[in-house]
Amino acid sequence: MRALTSFLLAAALLPSAVHAASDFAAVRASFRTSESVLLDRHGEPLHELRTDPTRRRLEWVPLDRVSPALVAAVIVAEDRRFHEHGGVDWTAFLGAAWDNLVGGRRRGASTITMQLAAMLDERLRAGAGGRSFAQKWRQARAALALESHWRKEEILEAYLNLVSWRGELQGVAAAARGLFDKHPGGLDREESALLAALLRAPNATPSVVARRACALPAAEGEVWDCERLERLAALHVGAKPRIRARLDAAPHLARTMLGRGAAATARTTLDAGLQRFARDALVRHLAALAGRNVEDGAVIVLDNSTGDVLAYVASSGDLSGASEVDGITAGRQAGSTLKPFLYADAIGRRLLTAASLLDDAPLHLATPVGLYVPQNYDRSFKGMVSVRTALGASLNVPAVRTLVAGGVEAFHERLRSLGLASLDRPAEHYGYALALGGADVSLIELTNAYRALANGGEWRPVRFAPEDEPGPGRRALDPAAVFIVSDILADRGARALTFGLESPLVARSWAAVKTGTSKDMRDNWALGFSDRYTVGVWVGNFSGEPMWDVSGVSGAAPVWQEIMNRLHRSEPSRAPAPPPGVVVRRVRFDGELEAARDEYFLAGTEMTEVLIAGTPTRPRIAYPGDGTIIAVDPDIPAAQQRVVLRASGAGSSGAWQIDGRPAGDADRVALWAPAPGRHRLALLDAGGREVDAVRFEVRGAPYSGRVR
Repeated sequence: MRALTSFLLAAALLPSAVHAASDFAAVRASFRTSESVLLDRHGEPLHELRTDPTRRRLEWVPLDRVSPALVAAVIVAEDRRFHEHGGVDWTAFLGAAWDNLVGGRRRGASTITMQLAAMLDERLRAGAGGRSFAQKWRQARAALALESHWRKEEILEAYLNLVSWRGELQGVAAAARGLFDKHPGGLDREESALLAALLRAPNATPSVVARRACALPAAEGEVWDCERLERLAALHVGAKPRIRARLDAAPHLARTMLGRGAAATARTTLDAGLQRFARDALVRHLAALAGRNVEDGAVIVLDNSTGDVLAYVASSGDLSGASEVDGITAGRQAGSTLKPFLYADAIGRRLLTAASLLDDAPLHLATPVGLYVPQNYDRSFKGMVSVRTALGASLNVPAVRTLVAGGVEAFHERLRSLGLASLDRPAEHYGYALALGGADVSLIELTNAYRALANGGEWRPVRFAPEDEPGPGRRALDPAAVFIVSDILADRGARALTFGLESPLVARSWAAVKTGTSKDMRDNWALGFSDRYTVGVWVGNFSGEPMWDVSGVSGAAPVWQEIMNRLHRSEPSRAPAPPPGVVVRRVRFDGELEAARDEYFLAGTEMTEVLIAGTPTRPRIAYPGDGTIIAVDPDIPAAQQRVVLRASGAGSSGAWQIDGRPAGDADRVALWAPAPGRHRLALLDAGGREVDAVRFEVRGAPYSGRVR
């Protein structure tokens, strides 16, 4: 007893570490979760992302939202006389001090208030060897000070939100979600008992936790099913704590805007309702394509006037085998989606009009790496078509002819001015394939370039946060040419040749849209705009595997259509008015090649009649193309090797000549026995006049007779 009295007298003389300055409101205000939250433009939570790797804290939970069963269990487990003492349970405190000094046993006797005082002041926390007597006394004095300033309900609330439960779980919200996937208000009495039993030994085995939990009701004279508690402990306490995100609408943008570091919130330009709708539309449509080897997709929606990103769906989530990849910023082959910019550039430079005729016939272009032979999607040719039809029906050969006329370098520079910064190689690297999207671009770049079409050819950067200042814009395309191209993209008649009059490219109100499909169906796109919004959709596989019979009109377009219709469900989109410099003329096509129509022109380029010089589809050589190199296989007998001579075009009856010698009739497929050397192939009409000619080369030694 003398030792205890000496200790109390000495401890009373020690400086006090009273936490009287700690105010409940200040403690609650300083509470920080380990999660950062992404908010939409209206302040609605969109996504929850862990940004503090040191501990797991969720939201602060008011006491009246905690299960009464948990509150009661915690008091029984930690401080039965909590409502009776003033911060220190002196009976337990002095008994513990006596045992510690005389009996040599370690006893805590810390009340809930004393434990809270240690949470609020790190100087009062126990070290590796426990607390010293002096430290314990200061903790008691701090608890007394807290009780004189705080209400009991405030002490309980702060304690439940600051105490550690198991592993990295801190606070009642993290404990309830991490172990039972529940809100603290939904915990039943058995779950509450298990949580209360964890407070003494947060890392105890499930069986130990279950025994302690079963002792709690026994102390109150109740009898519980302890075997059931053991099963629950094994299931929930024994498993690794897992907190599933309950807000997961924008994971990729959350990682970009929140990152790692201090917990915070970030407000975006996204619209929560539209974000979830776009995500669900993408997932639903991809699920409908099951069996066609397609699992990935992405959607972005932009506000035309502000550049605000209204929806940012960067993957298909659980459908994807690589859901962490951001499909909005990843580069993929553009397919036919670059054609509107090609024609807008040509019309703006007055190289073409919407009524100009282009020849959709076989084309062979020599390049430094070989012969470039563009083909249409359906492997057929349409002959002479207008620019309106060529763009609307997405014909490939006319687009390549347009690029040849305008120049690859000029088009490459135009695309760069439209924000396609991913085209970072010299123009010659892409060559003529640039007309057909033979280059990697990102969905966000491409969609914002289409937004430039919606804004009359003016490009401006996008915006992710409402507080961001609008970036500087630039004039990228002639507004009059953009209007004409936009009118073509909204013309279902212009696209009917390939897509028909009714397709997923038709929205409920005015919209201009273009699809694209890359080589081997590895990517497909649908990009389009209304008077207020621009929507971009990509569908494919992050792995690069080709899809099976999925094109832009069947893969991405239905998602685009659904989102565009939702955007204008209450207010229809209206077609833009012609800008200055655009005139309308009634155009008639010679030979009724296309139906007469009212057509838009840049002032000074208008016409009323389109005449065709000569036969609309004059005979020409389809194969071999000019500059073709044919290799003879020396291991195949010469009698079994032939070159197919093929003509195309109306009135292709006539004859073939090779090096001035007859080589068969041109009205049917001719077979020619190849001879090494350089040759000239000529196509003659029925009157013997030469209408087309190419040069080609045959390489390789004749058949050797050896068998390998």
